[in-house]
Amino acid sequence: MTLQSPPNPSLLHVPDRNLSSANMKVGRAGWAVRYYSTFTRDAVLGIAEAVARAGHEKAGFYADWAVRETGFGVAEHKKLKNELSALPLLDYYRDLDLVTPRIDAGRKIVDLPKPAGVIFALTPATNPIATLYYKTMLAILSRNAMVISPHPAARECSLDAARHLAAAAEKAGAPAGLIQCIEEPSVPLVQELMRSDKIAVIMATGGTPMVRAAYSSSNPAIGVGPGNAVAYVDPSANVDRAARRIVESKSFDNSVLCTNESIVLTLDCSHGNLERALRTAGGHICNEADTGRLRDYLFPASGFNVAAIGKSACWIAEKAGLRVSPGTKVLVPVIRAPGQDDVLFREKLCPVLPLTSAVDFEQALTFAKQTMRRGAGHSAAFHGEDSARILRFSQELPVYRVVVNAPCSQGAAGFATHLPPSFMIGTGFKGRSSIGENVGPQHLVHWTSIAYNSDASVPFGSFDLSSVTTPAKRPARQAGALPEPQAAAAEIDRDMLRQLILEELRGLNGGRS
Repeated sequence: MTLQSPPNPSLLHVPDRNLSSANMKVGRAGWAVRYYSTFTRDAVLGIAEAVARAGHEKAGFYADWAVRETGFGVAEHKKLKNELSALPLLDYYRDLDLVTPRIDAGRKIVDLPKPAGVIFALTPATNPIATLYYKTMLAILSRNAMVISPHPAARECSLDAARHLAAAAEKAGAPAGLIQCIEEPSVPLVQELMRSDKIAVIMATGGTPMVRAAYSSSNPAIGVGPGNAVAYVDPSANVDRAARRIVESKSFDNSVLCTNESIVLTLDCSHGNLERALRTAGGHICNEADTGRLRDYLFPASGFNVAAIGKSACWIAEKAGLRVSPGTKVLVPVIRAPGQDDVLFREKLCPVLPLTSAVDFEQALTFAKQTMRRGAGHSAAFHGEDSARILRFSQELPVYRVVVNAPCSQGAAGFATHLPPSFMIGTGFKGRSSIGENVGPQHLVHWTSIAYNSDASVPFGSFDLSSVTTPAKRPARQAGALPEPQAAAAEIDRDMLRQLILEELRGLNGGRS
């Protein structure tokens, strides 16, 4: 009897189909970006224009789909966010040239733009399409490729939106594979791709664990932290205008933006007027019993009740056992002692806005600083006309954006202020992030500097830069040969097929090879 050698485990391993498919997309994106990185600025702007228009045209369609699929937010508001992430975003960055080399003859320096390469982008369930539009536009403008990993709860609408934008880009001249989306996202798959040496940079938007995983992946990452914005209403404010802006902001898309106000703070002398103004603006002022019921519903022993995320004030009130009028936009629990660490002072991605007051501005600053430790580096709001207090508030709080006399949700994101429009709010050193400003396409390009000797006796060279920005010709293909992306895909498919056949044969032989 002939002894058979034991099977080789590596030959019997069945590859993960979803991971293999995702790796194929990354490989295809690498091919696409090598070609796209040679495009001229006019060609890049033409593709960006086509993608922005395509996104704008279906902003409402995807807003409705996202609300149906996720159950989060308000379709009308999501439509507006989707639109703002298309043509207005392009208009803001239209004059930012990240493509053309720069010559500074006086300093004897030539700067050559170098796109990052393949961007791996995580998008959240709370803002799935707006974030997808935004990150894709940033990649297009910076001559990078984008592989999107949508939140599983927003998988279907995200897949369709990515395909829609990809079709528009390719019709405008972009290489196939420049915009792609993972079909079956999962935590293990995302973690594996984040470690891939074919990924140039990770754009992480989501929960803290996923952002931390991106930073620990060994790849460069741009991650953003959670918000917990304090909105301070000073006695110098027009209280009615401030209340309208706060309620408008907190109720926008049922408060799923991380830039929304988490707490409204004033001084004791203004507390009564602010309560009245918030009630007039659509807020339900909770008595002590209502505040207790709301606290118990939102923060059970297990932590924050995620069922409340992105739901309306009336929906939450019904679940918590509160009686409110049908027109209620925001629930306002009143907490009289700002010094206590109440769970309601934590981030809440729903239209619940606790109101508290301090005896004076000094106590208000102390409370705001303590509260902003959760959400450090993010955003805050100031309503009032006292410039000295605005300056001190901004200097002492551990935040990188202070929105003045504007809704914080839209203002910090650059849609009600002149800050850069963004769905990635950098939280900087205070928030354990690499970037402290609103993330833009400039963060996806680095520059190689050709720097000559500063000695005046050393001559500066003469450079013809036309070849740097002239699109490379497509490589000639022999008859019957596959283009690079398809050829790579076919090779992976054949390898997978071999593995599956070996596994099947092993089963037929009772486990023997």
